[in-house]
Amino acid sequence: MEKLKDVTEEQKKFAVDAMVTLVVEELVNDLKLDPTTTLKDFVASKTGALLYDESSKLWWNGPSYIADMYKKEMKEAVQCE
Repeated sequence: MEKLKDVTEEQKKFAVDAMVTLVVEELVNDLKLDPTTTLKDFVASKTGALLYDESSKLWWNGPSYIADMYKKEMKEAVQCE
């Protein structure tokens, strides 16, 4: 198998988009949420923004880790209200 030497910007963006899909799927299954609303809310969240910030390297983590980060963010947001 040929070793990948450089990861292109397109490949990084695809990886982030794929991770968003996996995170949203996990949230929908775990919390019994509407997929469309969950996707919109996740992408607009601090966790979603951090995931799309390439320098954070958050996309290197698994979907469960990121989903847990989002759940924590949402719990903190509810407590602040």
